[in-house]
Amino acid sequence: VHAQYRTQWAAVATKPFTTSAISFDMPIKKFGVGLQIMNYRAGAGSYNVASALLSVGYDVVFDRGNNHHLALGAQGGILQKSVDVSALTFGNQYIGANGGSFDASLASGENFSNSSFTVSDFNAGALYYYAKESSRLNPFIGFSAFHLTQPNESFLGANSKLPMEYFVHGGVKINVNEKIQLLPKFIYMNQLNSQEFTASLLLHYFMKEADSYLIFGPTYRSNDAAIIEVGIKKGKYIARVSYDVNTSSLKTASSSHGGFEISLTYIAHRKKPNPLANCPRL
Repeated sequence: VHAQYRTQWAAVATKPFTTSAISFDMPIKKFGVGLQIMNYRAGAGSYNVASALLSVGYDVVFDRGNNHHLALGAQGGILQKSVDVSALTFGNQYIGANGGSFDASLASGENFSNSSFTVSDFNAGALYYYAKESSRLNPFIGFSAFHLTQPNESFLGANSKLPMEYFVHGGVKINVNEKIQLLPKFIYMNQLNSQEFTASLLLHYFMKEADSYLIFGPTYRSNDAAIIEVGIKKGKYIARVSYDVNTSSLKTASSSHGGFEISLTYIAHRKKPNPLANCPRL
């Protein structure tokens, strides 16, 4: 079970952008099934995106040694988007007298056919990983595609398809010694004319006396933010905290303040030892 919360742009927005999510997955025979519920809210107009997505995964093993794996996954559900039109102001409502202001009682000149809508959404992906326990290196690489049916979304009644989005991600777990693991990894995202590249290097350090793992490391998101992450894994729980330092051209207005994020993961007792100990947790 995983819960996550993020708040961003408090330095430049009257209403910070917030993201909250909760999800779970569990094994059923040879399959993995799960549910992810997420909510995103942004700006003065309370633009809101809520989603509920069911997922199913299957792990294919290619060799007798149980080392080479291909994990396949599919996800489907609904997206619900809404906006508070009454909280927005438009150019037609601007009055230049007395220094300039907006009069919300004036006609906006915009023709909203609805303030909310719900569409279906489908995603799929695949991940190769090398799971040999005694190996110094455990690499992985995957590809995912989102919004496969390109659902039509519009508050204006227009034909506006949600473009497909593509992810390529990968990395390698480096088993330095019994106490130290390094995890360099990356993710590249592309949607129509928008793209983003993120790279990170995480250190997992085993503290024998506390029977816990310390998690620490930097992340860089291209032309946007430098991120530092700290966390701890003890028993069935993993807790993480991170903070973004804004490095884009917005840093003058934001004073380099970006976003704060926190997550908590609970991994329940397994009925039998996990044969996929080196499956990467992304």
